[in-house]
Amino acid sequence: MKTGLFFGSFNPIHIGHLVIANYMATFSGLKEVWLVVSPHNPLKLKSGLANMYDRLEMAKLATENAPQIKVSDIEFKLPQPSYTIDTLTYLHERYPEKEFVLIMGADNLVSLKKWKNYELLLQDYHIYVYPRPGADVSEWQNHPSITFTDTPEMEISSTFIRKAIKDKKNVQFFTPDAVLEFIEQKNMYR
Repeated sequence: MKTGLFFGSFNPIHIGHLVIANYMATFSGLKEVWLVVSPHNPLKLKSGLANMYDRLEMAKLATENAPQIKVSDIEFKLPQPSYTIDTLTYLHERYPEKEFVLIMGADNLVSLKKWKNYELLLQDYHIYVYPRPGADVSEWQNHPSITFTDTPEMEISSTFIRKAIKDKKNVQFFTPDAVLEFIEQKNMYR
């Protein structure tokens, strides 16, 4: 059973993330997609990152009506910062019956050679890539471990949503209502 792993800060989760996860679970031959909430991405600054349990809860709220999408806190239990290869190794040992596929944006693929043990990733795992504007992925075009998908492009970012909330703008429809309610209750991103 192929399970797609979609790693992210999800700070907050938004419809762009959800469209990608649903597309991968429905149109790419995967059985399910796990949203892996990362406590801290080693290539990003930690400041401005909401509490990991709040981000996990928002991801759960956003996907409660999507049985094909699960939310994972696996990286909360592993050493930080989290490296994808370490998480994959751990998951492979814990769920030997599953075939894990990595889901990433073309913008991440561009910087893949900066990742810890990226050669091992390419050797042992398949990567499904969703398009991102302006990402030049020509060097990866014919790589046997990489599949480029026709996932619809969404020009929405968590950064945009956080800034809009801070500026008291209406972000209805950018993220599910349950997530917006959670953000308001917790007075997040103000």
